[in-house]
Order: sequence, then structure tokens, then C-alpha cells
Amino acid sequence: MKIIDELYELYRDKLTGDEEDIDMLAFAFLEEMSREDLLSMINDLNNQELYDLMGLYLIESLKGKFANEDFRQQRNPAIHQRNIH
Repeated sequence: MKIIDELYELYRDKLTGDEEDIDMLAFAFLEEMSREDLLSMINDLNNQELYDLMGLYLIESLKGKFANEDFRQQRNPAIHQRNIH
């Protein structure tokens, strides 16, 4: 994606590249973009970039949902307590 290369070139000497810097850069970038700007960028993606973008969105969104609902404790606790052997 062209914007990734541009942002990297602009900030690679100014930021450390740790997770906090990357989060800050991404959110600052998004704050400056309009819906139309974002849709235009998405429209310019090739198929692989679009699949990668949607894949990352799906993965991160599902991780957040499962983490927020504490999925493992809500799943049939009786199964975890039984000795199947």
C-alpha cells in the first residue's frame, strides 16, 4: 500500500517504531482523513491488499470480542469440570 511506504519514509528517522509510536502515527493519520479519503484509498487497493486489510480487521476484531467477553469462561463450564478418562 502506497500510504504505508510514504508514512514509513516520513517518520522512520523520527520515531522508534515501537507499538506506541505506530499506534500514535496510525491514529493521527486517521484523524486527518475523511470517509471519502479512506474509501478512495480502499478503492485503489489491489485484490491482495484488500484481502490483507479485511483479514487483519477480522482477526483483530474477533480477538477483541473474545477477550472482552472472556469467552473461555462462558463456554460450557461443565465440560471443563468433567473427567472424561
